[in-house]
Amino acid sequence: MSDTNQGQYADASAQNDTATARYSIGIDLGTTHCALSWLDTQASDGENAVQGVLTVPQLTGPGTVESPELLPSFLYLPHESELAAGDLALPWSATQDFAVGEFARTRGAATPIRLVSSAKSWLCHPGVDRRSALLPAEAPPEVARISPLEASTRYLSHLRAAWDAQHPGDPLAAQDVTVTIPASFDPAARELTAEAAQAAGLPQLTLLEEPQAALYSWIERSSGAWRKEVRSGDVLLVVDVGGGTTDLSLIAVLEQDGNLQLQRIAVGEHILLGGDNMDLALAYGTARKLAEQGKQLDPWQTRALAHACRSAKETLLVDASIDTVPGVVPSRGAKLIGGAIRTEVTRAELEQVLLEGFFPPAAVSDQPVSRARGALTQLGLPYAQDAGVTRHLAAFLTRQVGATAELAQQSGFVNHAPTANAGANAASFLHPTAVLFNGGVLKSAQISERLLGTINGWLAAEGAAPARLLSGADLFLAVARGAAYYGYVRRGQGVRIRGGTAQSYYVAIESAMPAIPGMEPPIQALCLAPFGMEEGTDAGVAGQEFGLVVGEPVRLRFFGSSVRRQDQVGTLLDFWSADELRELQEIEATLPAQGRAVGEVVRVQLHARITTTGTLELEALPLSAQGQPGSERWKVELDTRHDSAPAQA
Repeated sequence: MSDTNQGQYADASAQNDTATARYSIGIDLGTTHCALSWLDTQASDGENAVQGVLTVPQLTGPGTVESPELLPSFLYLPHESELAAGDLALPWSATQDFAVGEFARTRGAATPIRLVSSAKSWLCHPGVDRRSALLPAEAPPEVARISPLEASTRYLSHLRAAWDAQHPGDPLAAQDVTVTIPASFDPAARELTAEAAQAAGLPQLTLLEEPQAALYSWIERSSGAWRKEVRSGDVLLVVDVGGGTTDLSLIAVLEQDGNLQLQRIAVGEHILLGGDNMDLALAYGTARKLAEQGKQLDPWQTRALAHACRSAKETLLVDASIDTVPGVVPSRGAKLIGGAIRTEVTRAELEQVLLEGFFPPAAVSDQPVSRARGALTQLGLPYAQDAGVTRHLAAFLTRQVGATAELAQQSGFVNHAPTANAGANAASFLHPTAVLFNGGVLKSAQISERLLGTINGWLAAEGAAPARLLSGADLFLAVARGAAYYGYVRRGQGVRIRGGTAQSYYVAIESAMPAIPGMEPPIQALCLAPFGMEEGTDAGVAGQEFGLVVGEPVRLRFFGSSVRRQDQVGTLLDFWSADELRELQEIEATLPAQGRAVGEVVRVQLHARITTTGTLELEALPLSAQGQPGSERWKVELDTRHDSAPAQA
């Protein structure tokens, strides 16, 4: 198995040695915005880092180029006769037939059937072929579509071209590049992200989880003062509400040899809940307001309104002095101007929708609402069924109540909060002592106060001290800046967050019992990589042999766990509770027969490796008649060309 086969990107030093690169580059490939930050390694010294953000030339109107720090993650596919020659020209290209960035967003708001958006969310959608041309999802047949992979490639290509135009002597492909991903990205999405970067001309890169990047940015911007804000035994909660996902992470503060260290101890499940959901909620609320005025919108206009609400939301969150943002819903009739419907989004409406809909009051015992899905649904993104971020957070902290149990036995960790095993004073959830917010929506003071107040209400109910808010990070640029700093850290500078794998990984071993009518063969779960297995390490499942079918397609079932921390490589589970293991995407593989009969069962040993980028690779080593592995090594990798949803329990 390979979380991604990205080892070929990061380890291919023959292609490009970035160890001596001048710049450490961080790229936030976001759902709604992309950003690129750089750190000059030659001018930096220790924690005194020289860092900046790339201004990205992009079209803001036909033939008009401006250079803001953010590149909106939107791509517009105009009709061949829609624009004049030169309208899409950029400083580095005069022949482009699509638009990326601000112009794409504004143009697409009026013509949503030609607008590609939320490509990142589609990139992690296991129910579709992410290499197929399916975006824009609701485009009619006459509109050419592109794949989520291609859209991601074009965003990265735009950033590369923008950098190269400004730094001709230091091309981006020759720099140390880190691209961020949600902590909850599945293995296929990780692989596809790396593939998009390679297709964009970045042959070598590292992947970094966004919550860690946000914390790295906070560390970098503190200029060493972070050590005064935390202490050994602290548990830092990182809440990242992005455009497409909500990511939750926990990081412990330890002390070793008198120095503070940071170690990630937990990552939340994949939650497709973020700014996209909020835009739709605002759009439906505004549509109801217009309906009360006798202005009924059709589905096409509602989609256009959603894009207008996205722009209004971002304006209101960025500029606290603005209370109202006007909007125009285009008409589909002949009188395009005269038939347009004018509306507005107010700050009060925004905060009402976001506060009550997405950050409602919740008890720590609350669980996200789940309902059975209908048999027939429209092809779309598998959004979270419960929009309440607070309930998802409560479930995460409750699930991770024992996450610090092993750390509490280490001399460098002084637990300041009760644990799950503290008798009468036992905690019902893991008590964070500090909180770091990331994501543009949390720029709203009311929303951040609501979320922090909810957390502290839970803590007060169990007699715990309130959590401190860690401030100072730029919520729009923190991820890109943190990724650039991470590249610097990998060179032995700055402060590193220890983490390893975000979960334990297991492969299903099917029993050889005789067939029984109406009963599937029981399975065991073999631990391949324990929680926190460090990058650049490998481990064989010593002393255990397995049978592997060769020469024909076989399906392999894999599991992950974010709560089982005691398992080691080779641990074989006969049973587990429903909340301990989560089935991942099945993998279809065909291993070479190489002189053996098709369908033959070959004796193998398994060998797992964590690449330098933190991704998992699984190899099968065929055994000789004497039971010794030979020179053959079969790599079992994801087949992302034929995605399949995980089997239902």
